[in-house]
Amino acid sequence: MTTQLAPSIYDFSATTIEGQSINFSTYKDKVLLIVNTASQCGFTPQYQGLQALYEKYADRGLVILGFPCNQFGQQEPGSASEIRSFCETRFGVTFPLFQKVDVNGKDAHPLFQYLTKAAPGLFGTETVKWNFTKFLVDRNGKVVERYPSLAKPEDLEKAIQKLL
Repeated sequence: MTTQLAPSIYDFSATTIEGQSINFSTYKDKVLLIVNTASQCGFTPQYQGLQALYEKYADRGLVILGFPCNQFGQQEPGSASEIRSFCETRFGVTFPLFQKVDVNGKDAHPLFQYLTKAAPGLFGTETVKWNFTKFLVDRNGKVVERYPSLAKPEDLEKAIQKLL
């Protein structure tokens, strides 16, 4: 009998908003903050805080990965180019953005299936509750914390500093 090892964050790949496939092994030895995002959400202004964290800590190894998602109130209806343009012009986003994904259900991106199992939410629930749920991953690829939508990016700064 063979035992199958649980996947690592580095076993996944995703398609950037520009259409390129990226293997997450690219992010080895980096601290990752993975966020499901939306352009028409009450939490959308968090893009500004995420960008500020990225600018402050990218040179120390922080990478923020934004995954647009339209599963919550249809708050991300745009095309990839519309989403990218909105994020760049409205919030000056320079951190990596990816193609729109599902984060819940049978069509959830495998990365989010992994993240939600590795860091369940309140009362052990694995589903993502809303836009701007954040997953913090250490330099070894271990998911260390899940933060709800209400957690502002600046609230995560101390936890990020510890991992850097």
